[in-house]
Amino acid sequence: MTSEPERKRKPLSHDVRLFLMALAAGLPAVVVAMVLLWTGQWSARVQWTLSVFMVSSWLGFALVLRAQVVRPLQTISNMLGALQEGDYSIRARQYRDDDALGLAMLEVNTLGETLHRQRLDALEATALLSKVMEEIDVAAFTFDGSATLRLVNRGGERLLGRRSADLIGKTAEELDLAQCLEGETPRLMDHAFTGLGGRWELRRSVFRESGLPHQLVVLSDLTRALRHEERQAWQRLVQVLRHEINNSLAPIQSLAGTMRRILTRNPRPPDWEKDLGQGLSIITERSGALSRFMASYAKLTHLPKPRLGQLDVATWVNRVARLETRIPVAVLHGPELTIAADGDQLDQLLINLVRNAADAALETGGGVRVGWAAGRGADGYVEIWVQDDGPGLSNTDNLFVPFFTTKPQGSGIGLVLSRQIAEAHGGNLMLVNRESASGCEARLRLPV
Repeated sequence: MTSEPERKRKPLSHDVRLFLMALAAGLPAVVVAMVLLWTGQWSARVQWTLSVFMVSSWLGFALVLRAQVVRPLQTISNMLGALQEGDYSIRARQYRDDDALGLAMLEVNTLGETLHRQRLDALEATALLSKVMEEIDVAAFTFDGSATLRLVNRGGERLLGRRSADLIGKTAEELDLAQCLEGETPRLMDHAFTGLGGRWELRRSVFRESGLPHQLVVLSDLTRALRHEERQAWQRLVQVLRHEINNSLAPIQSLAGTMRRILTRNPRPPDWEKDLGQGLSIITERSGALSRFMASYAKLTHLPKPRLGQLDVATWVNRVARLETRIPVAVLHGPELTIAADGDQLDQLLINLVRNAADAALETGGGVRVGWAAGRGADGYVEIWVQDDGPGLSNTDNLFVPFFTTKPQGSGIGLVLSRQIAEAHGGNLMLVNRESASGCEARLRLPV
């Protein structure tokens, strides 16, 4: 219980202090009036009547002053309390904007309107986010700091084969998702969920809700996409193989039938040995072409993994430029750079690019230039470019299609092999027509 001294030390409330100050403001005048009234020559009836009137007026005006100050403060307090509770419909009425109290009411009304608008925007954004999360074809899970599931979308329900009501509140280990909260991301993982195996892309990010860390886990099923790409790859492969094999087998079959008819004729033609020799030569030539085609395809599909070492860019570019003897290759030097790469594979890549540029330049009598430059920003890459003054590219869609070539003696694997080498080194290769002049430019980007 509160002791008497503690109760006495309790401060007075604001409205009590205001009432006492109002009484103190009128006290001198009341005291002077009472002294003059009771010391004058007045009857007792007049003295008591005026005394009651003065005291009543004094107390009445003090109470009115207290009400005029306290009630607007109570109104503001009620409005702020409603805002705190999330009720933004309460507004103050009959306020003036030319005094302090009216400005305070105006600001509270403005605050309520702002919070109401922000609440509507937040509800609409949350509804949109929930709709998007439900409709996207990926599984999304939200875990709190104790690895307990707090949110799951429809894709996650399908993945685990259970409703959200049965999933929320369970730990990642209970849901067989513990490995999704560990390791680096993004990454590919092979895992079977509810008996459904496949390859998944895992992405994970951290966000905060109510000041506490949460993890968002997104799982994308790559099996369907990979099967589609695999099917298209097989279709392209079968188409290429059918084309090349038919080109070789058709004349072989025709010549074999012709030679068989020659041998079955009686008597045989006088030049039958010559015809057989020519037929066998053609069969040998076409068989060799088919064998070379298969060897080229094996080379394209069995590119070894790069054996990285330190490679000086200037030395590498100058060495390859000197290998082209049909036409001078101008080297435009860039900054001194050293990259981690397989020198033999990059030699083959740049030789293909310089040779193609030289072939194009010989058609028009132009020149070839090769150079390099350091990439800007924090990516850390070097871009090697090869320019020619040839006729340019007429068909850019089939540049990297295996065995597609416009050269009479071309194999159609040089650019494909070059791009594979670039991608194996974490880079990329592209060919574009020059904008300011005729010719083509090959751009090879490699990480430093």
